Amino acid sequence: MSLTGRIPDSASLPELTIRGIIIGALITVVFTASNVYLGLKVGLTFSSAIPAAVISMAVLRMFKGANILENNMVQTQASAAGTLSAIIFILPGLVMIGHWQGFPFWQTLAICVAGGMLGVMFTIPLRHAMVVQSDLPYPEGVAAAEILRVGSADAGADQNSSGANSETGIVDIMAGGLTAALVTLASSGLRVLGEGINLWFAAGAAVVRVSTGFSLALLGAGYLIGIVAGIAMLIGLLIAWGVAVPVLTSMHSMPDGMTLAKFATGFWTKDVRFIGAGTIGVAAVWTLGTLFKPMVEGMKASSQALRSGAGRVNIPRTELDLAPKWIIGITLVVVAVLVATFASFLSAAPITPGIMWRLVAYSVLFAVIFGFLVAAACAYMAGLIGSSASPISGIGIIAVILVSLLILLASSADGLLATEAGNKLGIALAIFTTSAVIAVATISNDNMQDLKTGWLVGATPWRQQVALLIGCVVGALVIPPVLELLYNAYGFAGAMPRADMDAANALSAPQATLMTAIATGIFTHQLNWNMIEIGMGLGVVMVLIDEILRRRGGAARLPVLAVGIGIYLPPTVASVLVLGAVLAWLVERTLKKRAQKQGVPYHQFAESANRRGVLLASGLIVGESLIGVLLAAVIGFTGNDAPLAMVGASFENTAQLLGLLVFVLVGWGFARRVLAARS
Repeated sequence: MSLTGRIPDSASLPELTIRGIIIGALITVVFTASNVYLGLKVGLTFSSAIPAAVISMAVLRMFKGANILENNMVQTQASAAGTLSAIIFILPGLVMIGHWQGFPFWQTLAICVAGGMLGVMFTIPLRHAMVVQSDLPYPEGVAAAEILRVGSADAGADQNSSGANSETGIVDIMAGGLTAALVTLASSGLRVLGEGINLWFAAGAAVVRVSTGFSLALLGAGYLIGIVAGIAMLIGLLIAWGVAVPVLTSMHSMPDGMTLAKFATGFWTKDVRFIGAGTIGVAAVWTLGTLFKPMVEGMKASSQALRSGAGRVNIPRTELDLAPKWIIGITLVVVAVLVATFASFLSAAPITPGIMWRLVAYSVLFAVIFGFLVAAACAYMAGLIGSSASPISGIGIIAVILVSLLILLASSADGLLATEAGNKLGIALAIFTTSAVIAVATISNDNMQDLKTGWLVGATPWRQQVALLIGCVVGALVIPPVLELLYNAYGFAGAMPRADMDAANALSAPQATLMTAIATGIFTHQLNWNMIEIGMGLGVVMVLIDEILRRRGGAARLPVLAVGIGIYLPPTVASVLVLGAVLAWLVERTLKKRAQKQGVPYHQFAESANRRGVLLASGLIVGESLIGVLLAAVIGFTGNDAPLAMVGASFENTAQLLGLLVFVLVGWGFARRVLAARS
């Protein structure tokens, strides 16, 4: 791995500056809000490291003395905060079961801060072995380092060319963002463009659905995940809607007066999605199992390095982590915050103080111990397969099952779960505890990419770790109000804040819905184990296929996690992700043909095009998400589900055709702009 252009240990440049912290905080607000909206709508979040780096470079160029290390700190802070928004994969479940009527600011803030900071602390001892000494690829971390080098004069590039690169990057992000913003305003706001097409067919007694959405954010997200994951999601989509739903609907008679859509969707919601949960669980367990040995070896090596450097004498600048006393002190403070947060969460429950503190102890111990194991695993996964491909959803499913069983077993003797209210409290506590674990997992997963970027450009680790902590705090401040705003404006699937709201506009929050259903099923002894077992069997088959493909070599693989995601995501979401992946494949294929024709190595030929594609895709995601948040504010202020609508229901068919046309044109324009870039 090349360290060309790395700032030497002897150099002392401004890194963690006040202006950088402020710029990082402002970028954080944008990307965290975008990720919260995207995660609730489609169950995915995106990495903000590269777009944050580009924006940082463009802004800091206006200030004297800006350098690559300062830019790195800004993207580190913004990346951590944006990643923390993945806590929405589970936290909305508290609203779905009626335990919360909204999102209490202090409890939501505390669980985000505590989980995020634990993730930072748990990964510091792993840095030396997994970042410095390891040959793990770290795809996102290396890409972010290259972006920083190209766009920063201090990385050795010419000042004029670096400025052009960073300014071009901003143009690409703005182009994607503005396009997606206008299209989203026209569809979700003005309602003159359709948001998707759904076709339902009766094939004998079976029901078949063919559908796609027109979300540009999903198109961008699909472009980023690539064709391998896209094909795997397509397989999951076909399993769900080409096999499972038709088979189940053919085995049951449709009640009189029920539509095909409602009949088939009921089976997908109550049965088929649990097949996806089983598949995802197997993928996560398999990944953790394959990483166990190298993970333990890495932890041992890092622990030895940390102890040997305890004196911190004559240690190179780029090897200075936070001192052990700070790591221990911050960890203890964060654990104390967790204890206070869980005590506050349970304080209103009709239980004795003894039971309350026992539940607090169980929950905090689980969050800390399981969180540490998950942090180590996620850190290794980040280096091996990247943050975007890591099975965080699967880890969440495992965590919610384990903590639910723990609470169920621990509370069986005191009669807490003998009543409906007690069961509801147990479900809520399992969801809240899993929220802490997911915060630890996602931050650990992302932080190792950031630390790898820092190592490649010559950053000071302890300063970067401070930036990560700041990012967690700033992101945690943004998440509660955005969650509250989106819930009151749109509602969640199965949980509407007001009776007169249109459920069709509700945010699906797919992971939260699924994990809440799992926790509820465990506590009520009504979990659909048959479908989960079918999913687990399917997952085992998929793992075997993937292993066969891996041992054969070549690029062909079958990411099992992506198959499971394709099963449990709504088809209007999964299909657009697949289309985005196909778009990326078509662009790559065209670039390879051009490179071959000109006799130029593909990597060298396509470098600028690939970078432009990432920035344009990020812009599409940010643009649509921000308009979604702004529309939520308008809806919340007016109390009207469609305050900007210019047309009525009679325009729906025309809107769908116009939406399809615009979607195709944007995809075509996206490809043309990427292919126009030259390295």
